[in-house]
Formats: sequence, structure tokens, C-alpha cells
Amino acid sequence: MRARLSGLVVGALIVGACGGGAPVHSIVPVPSSFERGSGTFVLDENTRIALADGGDAELLRVADLWVGPIRLATGLPLPLGASGQIRLSLDAAAGAEGYSLIVGEGDVSVTGGDYAGLFYGLQTLSQLLPPGVADGVAGHRGPFELGAAEIRDAPRFPYRGMHLDVGRHFFGPEFVKRYIDMLARYKINRFHWHLTEDQGWRIEIRRYPLLTQLSAFRAETIVEKNFDPYVGDGQRYGGFYTQEEIRDIVRYAADRFVTIIPEIEMPGHTLAVLAAYPELACTEGPFEVGTVWGVHSDIFCPSEETFEFLENVLTEVMALFPGEYIHIGGDEAPKVRWQESSFAQEVIRREGLADENELQSWFIRRIERFLNANGRRLIGWDEILEGGLAPNATVMSWRGTEGGIQAAQQGHDVVMTPTSHLYFDYYQSEERDSEPLAIGGFLPLERVYEYEPIPSDLTDEQAVHILGAQGNVWTEYMKTEQYVEYMVFPRLFALSEVVWSPADAKDLDGFLDRLRWHLERLDALGVNYRALDGR
Repeated sequence: MRARLSGLVVGALIVGACGGGAPVHSIVPVPSSFERGSGTFVLDENTRIALADGGDAELLRVADLWVGPIRLATGLPLPLGASGQIRLSLDAAAGAEGYSLIVGEGDVSVTGGDYAGLFYGLQTLSQLLPPGVADGVAGHRGPFELGAAEIRDAPRFPYRGMHLDVGRHFFGPEFVKRYIDMLARYKINRFHWHLTEDQGWRIEIRRYPLLTQLSAFRAETIVEKNFDPYVGDGQRYGGFYTQEEIRDIVRYAADRFVTIIPEIEMPGHTLAVLAAYPELACTEGPFEVGTVWGVHSDIFCPSEETFEFLENVLTEVMALFPGEYIHIGGDEAPKVRWQESSFAQEVIRREGLADENELQSWFIRRIERFLNANGRRLIGWDEILEGGLAPNATVMSWRGTEGGIQAAQQGHDVVMTPTSHLYFDYYQSEERDSEPLAIGGFLPLERVYEYEPIPSDLTDEQAVHILGAQGNVWTEYMKTEQYVEYMVFPRLFALSEVVWSPADAKDLDGFLDRLRWHLERLDALGVNYRALDGR
């Protein structure tokens, strides 16, 4: 798919044809509008980058973020200035996060509706170059020839998300940045960072040092799926991110127009916290950081001591993460300890609650009031619907689409992330023996691609509450960075088209044709991925 013509390295603007002979470009996610032109543009040692009106500081930053890796890969000077053949500018008419990209014979223009749109336009321009060139992979020699085209594009959904669980297995700051890089290249703009779990607490909270001294480490880890009888590996395991590391990652993501949503689990999935601070439980314990996967009965007690702890933790979390959303989990919280607790039962009586489900709703509402008072919004898994939804909460619908439908019908914002289509910890083949160990399920690339985030049950008025969708990566069985990449790619590419592209622009065969080019790009970057079946 790469060829040299008259000494020029040719990009992959056109890689095939769809039914009827219409040209198929290589761009993922597929843009709103694409028209092939005539002629080519040549990127060589004489090419200069022009910034509108000389460029303000942010325009200069976005431009440099794009051109820096190309210089590294090719040695081309590509100076930035007031004039040049590649022109970068802003025009609000392109819309929020939208852009236009026009490649002509003698020049290229990239116009963003805002800075994010300009960034996304440059990501599309990167895809017209040979694999590795725009990614800073050294050893490429130009000049490079780009086919003429006119592209106009804007996202379908404002929320385009990917998740990463670092509670079960910990991944260091450099991998998290690499992960964010890959999200941004494909126009994913939300990174849901699952930071706390029964099996490990991963964020430094200075007021509570035992969270990193004790809660961040488990005595060992279950071997594969040896639950009964239990078999552990006998190896202490853990890790955490310092606040300085988190600030650096947050800045890194923001530079690439990715907003990080931190998740601090409550009231369940808190066994690691209770191991360090047992006074936050309704029972005496003792507790230890979890060594097996699954749902544990021990959860936070709805006491003033617990709320003081959580508010102090969230205060430090909010200082690190400037985005509007704080994720509080809210999922898989067994109520057995509350049922057995005279204290919890007294709270139910005192507050006039019907049962333990309403107690959880009361718990979540109290946390929401604290977040709202600090200018933040609460988001949680669809279990927060049980017992009554907090007034301003946003719901992530994971147990199918029913929770999302219910929330949208109640006027609440929703992010769709059902297990049926968007759980990237599921197997990619029905022949499980040929795949690395996974939690279960079956989610092939094609099923991700076919997903439609807006349920047909919703009216047009209700459908506006569907903010978008998110792919989830739970890491019980993903011990290495390479395994995470294997489970994410190429399914991430399908997700990018689900959340960015117009619904009527999607075409599975065309997508699979375009995908080959992007697998070459992953090869150039050294990213692990699952090969396409039969392709």
C-alpha cells in the first residue's frame, strides 16, 4: 500500500473502492464529507507551515505538536511562520471540534472550528502520510506526495471515551501517556481512569498516607481463574501514581484535547481502603487488599467518618483533575453489610428511607451535593439509578442499554457503554484456546462497529441526553501493557467511527479496507494488536 513514484513516498489517501466504484480513503474515523480532487501536494524540504496572523500561543502549540514528530521522523525543517504552503487557521463556522482540510496541488489548508478542531484536522492530515512519519518514527525519507482532496468533518457526539482499569493491574505513567496518544490520534476525547479498586488504590492522597503505603499493594494475585480451590502466585503486587505524576499526565492529555475523568469507587469496591482504614466499615474486619477478582461484600459504612474521608479525598482529586466530571463508581455494592448493621439501619430509619437501595441513593446524593458545591458533576455506573437517581447525575449504562434509556427518559445525561458492544476485556474470537486468557464474553471487531449509541426507544428530545459512548478495558487478566494493547486494537478504531462519524457514513467493508493502513501504522509504532480474521 506504500509505493515510490518518481522518488516520492506516496501516502494512503485512496486504498480501494466501495460498491459502485466510489473511491475509498484511508481515514479513520470516516469523515462527514470527503471529495477527491485532482493532482497532488508534495511535502519536502521547502515546505513551510503558515500560522494565521502569525499564530497565537495556542495555535503555535498545536502546530508544533503536529510538526515536531514529522521533523523527528524525516529530518525536514518544516519551519513555522507567517507564510507557507501548509496554512493553519481557525474559523468558528467549522463548529465545535470540527475542521476542514483541503489538499491542493500547491498548498494545504487546515481550518479548525476551535483549537481542538484544528488538532483533529491535523490528525487526519497525519493519516495521509506513510505510517510512522507523523508519529515521530525515525528513518523516513521524503519527499512525500499527498493526493488532492477536500474534507469537512465534525464529531457526531461530544463524549468519545475510552476507559482503563489500573486497579487490578497497574500501568506506569509512560504507558498511560502512550495510551492517551493513541486515543487522541483517533479523535477520542475522554479518558476514564479507573483509579481505585478492591485489589489496589492507585492515587496518592496526602491526607491519608496509608492509601499508598498499604492500600496500593496486595499480598499476591490469584493465578488465572483458580478461585476454588484458590491458588495465589505468592508475589506482592502494586503501585500508585504520585500527585506530580498525575498532574503531568493531566497536562499531557489536555495538550491533546483529552479530558481525564478520574474514578474513585464508592460505596463498593473499597476493600483496599478498608484494609488501611477499617473504621470506615460497618464491621470490625480485619480486612486485606483483595487478591481475587469479583464482588466483595465489605463496603463503606454510611457514617459521618466515611463522608469526611470521602470529601477530603475528593478535594485532593478535584485539585488534580480540572474536568467537570468526577466518577464515583456506584456499581456492584452488595447490601449485606448494611442489612446486618445497626448503624446503617438507623440511618435508614432516621432519613425515612425504604431500604438499602434508597440508602445507597442517599449516599450518592450526599456526595453529589459536595461535588456540585465545588463546581463538579457526578457520573456513575447505572446502579446509581437504584433507589432513585441523584438530581444532576450522569449515568454510564453498562448492564445493557436499559439504564441509559431510563436515565435519558428522566432527563439525565447518559454515556452508553454496554457489555454487549463495548467491553474490550471480552474475547475477540469464539475459539478461546487461541486467545490470551480473558474474563469471558465474545466481542469481535464487527460487533463494536455495528453499535448504535442512540436507542430507538427514545424520542428526539430524549436522545439529546445521549452524550456518546465509551469502550471499557477491565484488566483482571491483562498483566502487561502488550496485552492491554492487544485487547484495545483494532477495536478502538471501530469505536472511533461509532462516536465520531455520521451514522449513515458507516460501512463495515469499507472500514475493514481502510483498517489495513492503520494496522501498518500500529506496526510502525510498535503497538501490539490482534490481526484481522481472514484478512
